[in-house]
Amino acid sequence: MKLKYLLLFISSTFIFAQNSLQTPFEKGNGNQTVTYDEMNTYYQNLSKKFPEIQYLKRGEDDNGKPIYVVVYNPFPEKDLEKLRKDKAILFVNNGIHPGEPDGIDATMMLMRDLAVKKIKTPQNFIIAAISAYNISGMLNRGSYSRANQNGPEEYGFRGNTRNYDLNRDFIKADSKNARSFQEIYQWLKPDVFIDNHVSNGADYQYTFTYISTFKERLGNILGSYFYNDYQAKNLDDMKKLGYESTPYVNIHGDVPEVGFAAFEDSPRYSTGYTTLFNSLGTVPETHMLKPYDKRVDATYKYMLVNLQNLDKDYHKIKQLRLENLKQYQAGKQYGIRWKIDSTKFSSMDFKGYEGKYKPSEVSGKLRLYYDRNKPFTKKIKLFTTAVPTGYITIPKYYVIPQSQYRVIEEFKRNGIQMKPIQKDSTFAVESYKIKDFKTVKNPYEGHYLHSDTSVESMKKNHTFSAGDYLISTSQTGVKYIIETLEPEALDSFFNWNFFDGILAQKEYYSAYIFEDTAAELLKNDKKLRQDFEAAKTSDKKLSEDGEAQLDWVYKHSPYFEEKTFRQYPVYRVL
Repeated sequence: MKLKYLLLFISSTFIFAQNSLQTPFEKGNGNQTVTYDEMNTYYQNLSKKFPEIQYLKRGEDDNGKPIYVVVYNPFPEKDLEKLRKDKAILFVNNGIHPGEPDGIDATMMLMRDLAVKKIKTPQNFIIAAISAYNISGMLNRGSYSRANQNGPEEYGFRGNTRNYDLNRDFIKADSKNARSFQEIYQWLKPDVFIDNHVSNGADYQYTFTYISTFKERLGNILGSYFYNDYQAKNLDDMKKLGYESTPYVNIHGDVPEVGFAAFEDSPRYSTGYTTLFNSLGTVPETHMLKPYDKRVDATYKYMLVNLQNLDKDYHKIKQLRLENLKQYQAGKQYGIRWKIDSTKFSSMDFKGYEGKYKPSEVSGKLRLYYDRNKPFTKKIKLFTTAVPTGYITIPKYYVIPQSQYRVIEEFKRNGIQMKPIQKDSTFAVESYKIKDFKTVKNPYEGHYLHSDTSVESMKKNHTFSAGDYLISTSQTGVKYIIETLEPEALDSFFNWNFFDGILAQKEYYSAYIFEDTAAELLKNDKKLRQDFEAAKTSDKKLSEDGEAQLDWVYKHSPYFEEKTFRQYPVYRVL
C-alpha cells in the first residue's frame, strides 16, 4: 500500500512539475510561437530549477542583442574539453529564419522534458542548442511575410537587421550572427548537427521532410554511414512515431512525381559549413501547409530520435569522424566541384496529391494547383549521388601572406592552426593566375558573387616575408581550408569577393603614344610577332578590333609589369 501511494505521489509530482513548466506554445491554442523575451525568461527559469540546464550568452546578433545557447548536461563534469573525450555532442540551431519557428518551440519542450526526466537521461552525450539565432528577425514580428504558410499567428522575419539571409552567410561570415555561430561551433565541436526549418514549394502528404547534408562533401566513409545507417534509423523511428518522411522536395514550378535531386548544401549553408568539420548534419524541413502544432511535434520527434540513436551509436560516430579524415591527406585528389549524376538514382513511394492546371482567376492563364481530394502513392526517382566535375591535389601546405588579414581572421575564428614564418624565406610553390570567372549582375547577399572560376597553375620559387602564415593540411579543418582557399570551389573566398583587388589593372598606357611603341616591338621581336598573328587567326573578335590588338601587344610586352594582376595571393606547397 505504501508503494502505491509513493508511486501516486511521484506521478502527481511529475505532472505538476511538467504543467508548471509549460511553454508559451503549450499554453496557447497550438498556433502561437514564443516571443524573444518569453523564450529567455523560460530558459532562465528552467536553468534555475535544474542544474543540468545552463543558459549561456555565447554571441551577438547584428542588432547587438545576445545570442544564447541552452545546454543540457546531466554529467557532473561541465568542461567540454574533458567531456568530449568520452561523450558525443549534439548541436541544434533554431530560428535562423524566424518565420520558421517550429524548432524554437520544440526545443524548449525537449529541454524541459530532459530536465524533468520525461525523456530518458542520456548516458553518452550532451545536447546544446542556440535558442534563437536570428534575434533581430525574431523581434520583427508580423503575420503576412510567410504568405504561403499555415501558422503560427505571428512570427519573425527571414532577414536580420541588416537584411541578410543568415543561411547564406556561414562561410563568408559578413554578420555578427555568423561569426558568433562559428565561435559556438568551434567551442562545441559537435558530432551531430540539426538546423530546424520549414519548407516552401509543392504540396504533398508529408508533414516532415529533411535535407541530409551532401554526402560527397561529407566524405565516403562518413557519408555512407550517415545515409545508410544513422539517418536511415532516424527516419525509420520517425515512421514508427507517425511521421513518414521524404527528402526535401527540391523542385519548383513542377510536380514532385517527376522526381528530384538532393539539395547541395554548399558551405554558405549551415550544414554545408558543419560538414567541413565532419559533423553529421540534417536540416528538418516541416511542410509549410501543415498545422503549426503538427509541425512543432514532428520537429520535436526528429530531435528525440536523434537523441536515442546518438546515445546508442556515439562511439562509432566518433570513430568514423576520425577515420573520415584519412581521405584528405596531402597528395590525394579532392573533388572541388560537383554535379548530380543523372544515371544513378533510387526510388521511393512518394505520397503526394494530384497536380492539375486550371485558369487563373487573376491572370486567366493556366495555373498549377494540387487536388487534396486526390491523394496518391507513386514510385518516383531520387537523385542523391554527385560526381566531381573538377579536382585538385591536396597540398601539404598553403601559404597566406600576412597582408590577407581578413582571411587570417576567418581562419583563427574557425580554429585553423597556422604557423608564422620566422624569417624571410624563398621556397618552391604552386601558384595560380585567375584565368576566367563569371559574376552575377545583381548583388547576392551583399556580394557580386563569382562563379565558374578557372585558374592557370604554375610552379615557381617565391619569397615570403617573416610573419606570413604556413597552414598545414594535416588538421581536422582540412576541408574548410580547401573549400575557402581553392578559387574554383563553389563557395571559395575568391568567389565571395575576398580577393577582388587583384582583378583590376593599376597601370595603363596612352594609346596614341603606345601605338608607335607597339609597332617597334612587333618589328624587332620575331616571336612576339608570330604569337600576335596566331592570336588574331584563332580569335575572330581580336582580328576585327584594333583597340583589343593594341592591348594584346601591351599585355605581352615588357611594359606590362603588373605581377599582381589576377595573381592569386595564396600559394600551395606540394
